[in-house]
Amino acid sequence: MKNKTLPPSPRLDDDPPVEVLFLLLPHSLVLDWAGPAEALRLANQALQRDGRPPRFRLRFVGPQAQATGSVGVQIAALEPLPDSLAAPSWVVLVGSPDETIDLDDAASRAATHWLRRLAGSFGQQHGNRLITVCAGALLAGRAGLLAGRRVTTHHLELDRLAAIEPGCDVLRNRVFVLDDGRDGAVLSSAGITTGIDLALHLVAQSCGDAVAARVAQTMVVALRRGPQDPELSPFLAYRNHLHPALHRVQDAVSSQPAHDWTLPAMADIACTSPRHLNRLFVEHAGIAPLQYLRRIRLAVAQAALHSGHNVTQAAAVSGFGSDTQLRRAWHQFHQTGTPSGRELPVS
Repeated sequence: MKNKTLPPSPRLDDDPPVEVLFLLLPHSLVLDWAGPAEALRLANQALQRDGRPPRFRLRFVGPQAQATGSVGVQIAALEPLPDSLAAPSWVVLVGSPDETIDLDDAASRAATHWLRRLAGSFGQQHGNRLITVCAGALLAGRAGLLAGRRVTTHHLELDRLAAIEPGCDVLRNRVFVLDDGRDGAVLSSAGITTGIDLALHLVAQSCGDAVAARVAQTMVVALRRGPQDPELSPFLAYRNHLHPALHRVQDAVSSQPAHDWTLPAMADIACTSPRHLNRLFVEHAGIAPLQYLRRIRLAVAQAALHSGHNVTQAAAVSGFGSDTQLRRAWHQFHQTGTPSGRELPVS
């Protein structure tokens, strides 16, 4: 079977890069900002290796040109707080150790005033986002940016956040929370390593699931969701292992799902036998290699159906040999309804 043309993916190359502003105050938790920043840097690297322009421009700003991080590292040459935001921009607020949180010190007051001046810049028409990691939500609450929002924060600061902004809905036991309202998006994470989870989610949204999977693999982190968040995309699932040969196979299948894949062809990429590859997949990924292939192809077919393709077209672009194969995979993975009932975009 010849390779098929995949449904067009969102055009990223012509979009302006996202300005990502990390607001750093004295005692900022280093992992709160360094982890997400590394995820975005690695996403840029992955895109450039594919011959595409970087998606994120990282900036580090603060009310002072220098700050001391949570572990004592000196952070110098911080940019001054800008008077306005270029579109699109993401403003990232991070936490600090519990014993050092002081929303009334000079730096926090300056940051609060700055955020209040920018409040109107987070509307949907601008495409700007407010992102909080750990106790960074407290600063957003003090600035009046969380009223009417669903948010989370570090478990030690949940009650304090509710007291600072009684008008927000504080969610407990969540990895991260997405609130995409009329006044723009507010994204909050529970703290420290969950900032990386949120960054990987944003990479998947902006650059595609395959890029997010490669970043997670490079960072050697598991891809997670909160207890009430949607199931992981098939491009991101089955990746919580450290076996490099399996990752090579998964990268190849994810990048060309419509290729005429066979178990021997996949085994060649892993430099092993088909039988051993099958054992490795089941042991480390929890799924057989050909079943993994069908799951990836089903995800591509679903995207095609949501884009308005009919069942025959969706089967062709995803690598299924026929409508019947697509329908079998649909029922095998317990999808609701039928493929033909999903031909129109979901409103």
